[in-house]
Amino acid sequence: MMHAVRWTGAALLAGCCLSALAREPAPPLPLWELGVFGGAATTPAYPGSNDRSTRSLALPFLIYRGEVLRIDQSGIGARLARTERTEFDIGLAASLPAKSSDVSARAGMPNLGTLLEVGPRLKVNLVDPSPGSRIRLDLPLRAVVEVRSGARAQGWTFEPKVVYEARALDGNWTFDTNIGLVIGDRKVNRYFYEVQSQYASVARPAYEADAGLMLVRVGASSSRFINPDLRVFGFVRYESYAIAANRDSPLMERKNGMSAGVAFAWTIMRSSQMAR
Repeated sequence: MMHAVRWTGAALLAGCCLSALAREPAPPLPLWELGVFGGAATTPAYPGSNDRSTRSLALPFLIYRGEVLRIDQSGIGARLARTERTEFDIGLAASLPAKSSDVSARAGMPNLGTLLEVGPRLKVNLVDPSPGSRIRLDLPLRAVVEVRSGARAQGWTFEPKVVYEARALDGNWTFDTNIGLVIGDRKVNRYFYEVQSQYASVARPAYEADAGLMLVRVGASSSRFINPDLRVFGFVRYESYAIAANRDSPLMERKNGMSAGVAFAWTIMRSSQMAR
């Protein structure tokens, strides 16, 4: 679906790690890399929540830079078409569940399950302002499927985003910043922000959610190679819900939220074959 729906610190941290690893510091690169990453991140429990999720983790990672199959920060994808300025792919990603017992505003309501996100994405390279940098437009459309005692469709999202990427000429530093927004249909907004009558209370009145804007986000991340196998990096993200379609939901407790994390990645194995 979108990075915004990866509510937990673990999922955001994993996305940041893979983003830094997949960003191309200097060609050529191995066809695949295998290793471990670890770190810590803090995020809102869900967009608009007063509760926070702080996680630390250590997990294996795999980067694969195939001509069609790609495994990177966007999940698992199939690149169907590519030109000098554009790329079109179909992506698959996942987000972690959240227990309502851990979130005061959702106490007594159904848990937020594991979400699978699948759909097409168009990437357009707008301009290369200087050597080692570029400005890109991402246009992903994602169907959302909840996996919890079966599979259920939970709507779709659209996340247009402008990304600026840069790397140092020696390849040791990378940096990116982005600004975008997330738009959801009525079903996915209901999933996060609707309060049905059986879950209503004096403190949490019933609410019927609408389709529309979910959030506006600004983010930045940076990474540095300590040596060819070890990399450290961090990220920060700011989200605004002040003009969200469901800002009046009792589950929308805040007008903004911040996320941040630091991590490392250690490559244990890499292919001798280079990616094309």
